[in-house]
Amino acid sequence: MILSGKNVADDITSRNVAKAKELRDKGINPTLAVIRVGENPSDVAYEKGLHKRAESTGVNVEGFVYDIDVTQEKLLEDIEKINKDSNIHGILVFRPLPSHIDDETICNAIDYRKDIDGVSKVSMVGVYSGSNGFFPPCTAQACIEMLDYYDISLAGKRVCVAGRSLVVGRPVAMMCMSRNATVSILHSRTRREDFNEAIRNAEIVIAAIGRPAMIGSDQLGKDQIILDVGTNVDDEGKLCGDVNFEEAQQVATAVTPVPGGIGRITTAVLMKHVILAASESEH
Repeated sequence: MILSGKNVADDITSRNVAKAKELRDKGINPTLAVIRVGENPSDVAYEKGLHKRAESTGVNVEGFVYDIDVTQEKLLEDIEKINKDSNIHGILVFRPLPSHIDDETICNAIDYRKDIDGVSKVSMVGVYSGSNGFFPPCTAQACIEMLDYYDISLAGKRVCVAGRSLVVGRPVAMMCMSRNATVSILHSRTRREDFNEAIRNAEIVIAAIGRPAMIGSDQLGKDQIILDVGTNVDDEGKLCGDVNFEEAQQVATAVTPVPGGIGRITTAVLMKHVILAASESEH
């Protein structure tokens, strides 16, 4: 079975549209502030797509675009203003930032109530502790949304997370544990034999290593659920995941494609978080 990201994204979006309309009828316009430094082509392209998705959902987007040589002080000053602006409900910063700006300092300056991609330390602590009122990183949440949509329970399951990044690996591992999964986290320093054995024995595999087709039939076991979060370019210049899709299809019960899988859900989750933040601003 191929787990389609489009189906999940469409389902989330339909609920987003209804909730956004409900808020707008009350005079609350869900609004996202997008902070971009420089003119990186991929950032510009993503921002354009974000505007289209937001508009179709009922979310406003306010762009804050800066020259590549903007100072850290200027960014911090403007983030503080956005934090205090009650008409803006979410903040998204395009990263990585230029080398003269400290990513961590900028991320930690975002009010956790508007940190809709879970990049600040406060948000991370909230997610890791299982507290309410904090937003997890959108890609990690997208994995949970995928499992929920297809009624795949985590309770009691052996879950193997390949990757320990703050964006996906660690938060999704914590989110799985909060649903009573037994979780193993693998990383680049895991011994190869241990890596292979852990993958093979898992019931659910979440691959977020960042290496093209690193996981194949040699590691995979039968009847597994595989979520491939990887976004890589192979030797032929084609987009691919961390899992060899063709080999996974031969043994897995279900697998997500790349493209068309987890990545397809992420923007819908981003809009969901903005709308939730706007909803909380009512109180």
